[in-house]
Amino acid sequence: MKKLILSAAIVLGGFSANATTVAIAEQTVKVISIQDEYVEISADALPAEVKATLDKSFPDSKLEKAYKNEKNVYKLEIVHGDKKYTIFSDALGNLIKK
Repeated sequence: MKKLILSAAIVLGGFSANATTVAIAEQTVKVISIQDEYVEISADALPAEVKATLDKSFPDSKLEKAYKNEKNVYKLEIVHGDKKYTIFSDALGNLIKK
């Protein structure tokens, strides 16, 4: 009877010795964001179509800063009342959602 209990203890001990946790390798995800570089331009350098869209779509707003990138996309920072907005437009005056 002692041999039976001893062999059962050895077998159960052997099972628990093999039940170890497996280390999971960490995965690293790199996020690369491509940001078009905008260069500040004067309000006089804006195309007439962009100015017309700005006046039509945002009346009573003031153009604070204007930027342009290599793809002729214009980033316009406007002030309406006490709120500031950033809008994007192409060279033809079409508004772009970003």
